[in-house]
Amino acid sequence: MTTVQDSSAHVVRGPATTAPPPTVRRRKGPASRRNDTWVAWMLVAPAILGFGVFFAYPMLRGVYLSFTEFHILTPPVFTGLANIQELINDGRFWHSLGVTAYFVVLTTVLGVGISLLTAVVLHRLNVNTTVRGLMILPFLISGVVTALVWTWMLDPQLGIVNQLITWIFGEPIKFFGSDTWAVPTLAALNVWKSMGYNAVLIFAGLQTIPASIYEAGRIDGASEWQMFRSLTLPLLRPILVMVVILNVISATQIFDIVQVSTKGGPADASLVLQMYIYDKAFGQFDFGYAATMSLALFLLLVAVTFTQMRMARASESDTN
Repeated sequence: MTTVQDSSAHVVRGPATTAPPPTVRRRKGPASRRNDTWVAWMLVAPAILGFGVFFAYPMLRGVYLSFTEFHILTPPVFTGLANIQELINDGRFWHSLGVTAYFVVLTTVLGVGISLLTAVVLHRLNVNTTVRGLMILPFLISGVVTALVWTWMLDPQLGIVNQLITWIFGEPIKFFGSDTWAVPTLAALNVWKSMGYNAVLIFAGLQTIPASIYEAGRIDGASEWQMFRSLTLPLLRPILVMVVILNVISATQIFDIVQVSTKGGPADASLVLQMYIYDKAFGQFDFGYAATMSLALFLLLVAVTFTQMRMARASESDTN
């Protein structure tokens, strides 16, 4: 119902209407943000605790022990750089470092080469996931089981492999009992164990390369080898660098296969650095010197890894 308020202006007003209140977005205040922060810290606390207990503290403790004389039954005695001086003059340490380098080179070159070839074949044949799953099975077997099985198979008297070699060549080969064959045999076992895993990683990298690149190469008349050399390898650089670094780190830390099969023999021919560290720590109870060698190995791995990444330009490929 309308009412006339002013006769001269004839202003007519209708019934009053109530407009809906505007939507107000409430911002989270400082108290709400503090609650979210506490929830976040609670979620990451187990990971931080595990990192501190199982990595940070042992690492710092090991660095400290590397500057002490510690024989577990007596308190550690700080000796400064005495362990480092002993390390420099320790011929057995340098021998074990040379054996480790020889093992790493054999494992990396053979392992990455065979894995790359296998991955390329799998990619061209378009095999299903079952075949790829079967290939990775050796990687899931522990190093102790791998060493035990292959030690029996390569036994000079009863091993099936040596029986076949004797039938062909007339005499067996002492794979683990020869200065010449010990390290190459250990490298072959490590390659057999890790080849499937490396091949699957490289296979995943091959699947990221667009098929149009190979089609363009075929149109230009490039052969399979030319496309592999000029297209596949450059585009796989980041994956290959990662595989190489993983192989170097894994091979440098090899212990279980050597401990079960050769125990560093014969005559220290297969004495890798991890075996020497183990012998010093748990054989001679010289934990201070063993910590010094462990620290030297850690620094060596860091230097090798960064050098490989810089030289191979790990984060770049020809698609960048």
